[in-house]
Amino acid sequence: MDKQAIYDDLKRQILTLQLEPGTALDEARLSEQYKISRTPLREILRGLAGEGCVEIVSNRGAYVSSMEYKVLRDFFITAPMIYSAIGKLAAQNAKPGQIQQIREIQEKFRVAIAIKASADMVYWNQCFHALMGEMADNPYLKPSYDRLLIDHARISQTFYRPHDQEMEQRMYSALRHHDEMIEAIEAGDSQRIVDLIVEHWELSRDLIEYFVKPDPLAFEMSAANS
Repeated sequence: MDKQAIYDDLKRQILTLQLEPGTALDEARLSEQYKISRTPLREILRGLAGEGCVEIVSNRGAYVSSMEYKVLRDFFITAPMIYSAIGKLAAQNAKPGQIQQIREIQEKFRVAIAIKASADMVYWNQCFHALMGEMADNPYLKPSYDRLLIDHARISQTFYRPHDQEMEQRMYSALRHHDEMIEAIEAGDSQRIVDLIVEHWELSRDLIEYFVKPDPLAFEMSAANS
C-alpha cells in the first residue's frame, strides 16, 4: 500500500470505531502491518493528527483522539453553527468539478443505505460533508469543521445502525437531505442549504444529546432543587 492508501485505511478505521477512541497506535506493529518504515508512518500519523483523528503525546506516542464527556458536550454546542456556516459558503463557492464529485459520493452513500452497510454509511456520509468543507474554501473554519466531522462520524457509528424502522427512516431522510443539499449548492442557494442543514442536524440532535446527557430527569430534578 502507498502512503495515501495507508492514511485512508487508518482514517476509516478511526471513523468507524474499528480503532476505538484512546487506542494507542503502536508504530512497530503498524510498520509491520503496512510494510512501511517508521519515517513515512510518522508522517501519516502527523497528517491524521492535523485532521484531529490522532493525538500525538510527547515521549508517549500517538493515540486515537478521545471522546470524553467535555469533547462531546463541546461538539453538541458548536456543530450547528459551524455546519451552517460551511453550508452557506459551499453554496457560494462550489466549483463544477466538486459538484460532480459530491454526486458520486452521494451514490455510494445511497448504495450503502440500500444494503444496510453501517460502516460504509458512516464513511460515505463523512466524505459527503468533508467535501462540503472543501467547497466552502475557508481556512479559518475548516480545521474546526474537520474535527467536528470526525467526532460526528464516530457518534454516528454508535447510533445509526438501521436495526429498526425508525433508524432506517432516519437514514433515508438523511439521504433525501443530501440530494436537496446538492441541488441547493448547484443553484447557489445559500439560505436553502442552511435550512436543510438545520433540518439535517435535527435527525441526530436528540440521539447525540442523550449520549452526552443520558439522564435528563436527574439533571432537571437537580436543577430544580438547587
